[in-house]
This record gives sequence, C-alpha cells and structure tokens, in this order.
Amino acid sequence: MTTIEPVPALSPQGAPQRQGRTFADGVRNALPKIVLAPSFAVILVFVYGFILWTVYLSFTTSRILPVYKWGGFDAYFRLWSQPNWYVAMQNLAIFGVLYIGICIILGLGIAILMDQRIRAEGLLRPIFLYPMALSFVVTGTAWKWFLNPGLGLENTMHNLGWTSFKFDWLVNPKMAIYTVVIAGVWQASGFVMAMFLAGLRGIDGEIIKAAQIDGASTVSIYRRIIIPLLRPVFLSAFIVLAHMAIKSYDLVIALTGGGPGNATELPSTFMYSYTFTRNQMNVGSASAVMMLMGITAIIVPYLYSELRERKQ
Repeated sequence: MTTIEPVPALSPQGAPQRQGRTFADGVRNALPKIVLAPSFAVILVFVYGFILWTVYLSFTTSRILPVYKWGGFDAYFRLWSQPNWYVAMQNLAIFGVLYIGICIILGLGIAILMDQRIRAEGLLRPIFLYPMALSFVVTGTAWKWFLNPGLGLENTMHNLGWTSFKFDWLVNPKMAIYTVVIAGVWQASGFVMAMFLAGLRGIDGEIIKAAQIDGASTVSIYRRIIIPLLRPVFLSAFIVLAHMAIKSYDLVIALTGGGPGNATELPSTFMYSYTFTRNQMNVGSASAVMMLMGITAIIVPYLYSELRERKQ
C-alpha cells in the first residue's frame, strides 16, 4: 500500500519568496535593537561605568590623578570631617526645600489659573515655559546682572530717585543662598505649571460636574477631588525638582561662584573643588557617592511605588 505524503502548502510566490519574507521579518524585528544598541552601549559605559569607577576611586588614595591603591574608608572619614561639607549640606537643605516647595506651589497656582480657560492662555503658556528653555548658566548669569547692587535692580532704583532702596542679597553671606532659590524658581516653575496643567486637563469632567450638582463649592472640589487626583503629578514634579536641586552646579557657579566665601556652596560645587582644584580626588569622589546615594534614596521609592501600582 502506497502512502501519500502531505504536500506543504506553498504561497503563490513559492519557497524563495517565503525565505526572503522571513529574512525581512527578522531584520524588521531586529531593527529597533540595532538602532538602540549603540546608545545603550554608550550609556552603559559612560554613565554606569563611570559611576562604578567613581565609587572605586572613593576607596583609593587618589589625589591629583587617579591611582588604584586601596585606601579603605579614609576618604569618607575625611569628607565628614570637613566643615565645608556640612555647610554644603545645610545649603542644599535650604535650597532644596524652598526650591521644590515654591516651584510646586507656584506651578500649581498658575496651572489652576490657566485652567480657567482664559483668553490669553496661548500667549501666557509659552511665556511661563520659556525660562525652562534656558540653561542654568544663562539663568545664573542673567540673575547675577539683575541682582548686582552696582548694575541691576538696586542701581536702577537709585537712578529713579529711590536712594534708600537696598537689595544686596547677592553679596550678603546670610542671604546669598536665597538668590539661588529665586533664580531656580524662576526657571523651573513654568515647567511645573505645564505638568500640573496637563494633569488638570486629564481629569474627567464628569466627576467635577457630579460634584457641582451635589452642591460642592469650588474650594471643596479642588481640595477633595482635584488635588488628590493630581498625586502622580506631585510625585513626578518632586522627583524632577529634587534631581535638579542636587545637581545644580552650573546655576551656583554662574550666579555666585559658590560665594561670598562659601555661603552658597552645595555638594556639587564641593565635589568639583575637591576633585579638580584641591587635588583630593578621593574625597571629591566620596562626596559624589554621597550625592548618588541621595538621588537613589529619592528614585528607588518612586520606582517601587510605580511598579506596585502597575501590579495592582
């Protein structure tokens, strides 16, 4: 008895076309990986590789140039014995709290006003957003000129006849850190406004209408409905601003240069000065590791909450 083998179905174009289509599909599937591979390799080497290198340098005896002689925790003991490091940490606390708090309050307030469908929204929105397009260097330089007692606001007021006007925060050691807060808030509050405005526009209008029908006042609607619904935006704004506060080296250098004295020194300026000007690279690396731990302490809980919400 003869067995008839089943004949595999052929496409109208035949086997060669099917193989070509399979190769094309493979290339198409691999194309995103091929495109992303160089950037992934660069990030892997120049971000995470240098992070690991910096961590290792903090445990060495490196001074002017990197050396790989093991020094243990000596750099960390020397770091936490430096009075300048405590000044930098205190300034970061003042700057971070005021910068994040004012940006969120101001950004939320402007976003609520913009959400009232005002006629000039199209004009006001780019005006508020424009400072974010500037670098910290440009922002710091512009505010340095504006707050300079001999060139900016104080001098202008004197020329206008208000000779008793005084605003010397830029050269006052007790107030200089607040000039950094002013410049930082000016740049970032528009960006925070845009985040809150997008969040407000994403809230379901039916919820608001139902609350209005139930007789809830506008204040109650914002306090009990809208603000709680904006919790993810609050969290995102906090993460972004905290990250910018910790790494705001260029703003301080352009505005005050870290002075007067060390009145506006932050961990970022401390790290640069000890690594590249004071020839204590291991101490500078240890301060960079401390900054990394601060950012990690902010990012990890955020990622954990995001992943937890997705699982739920």
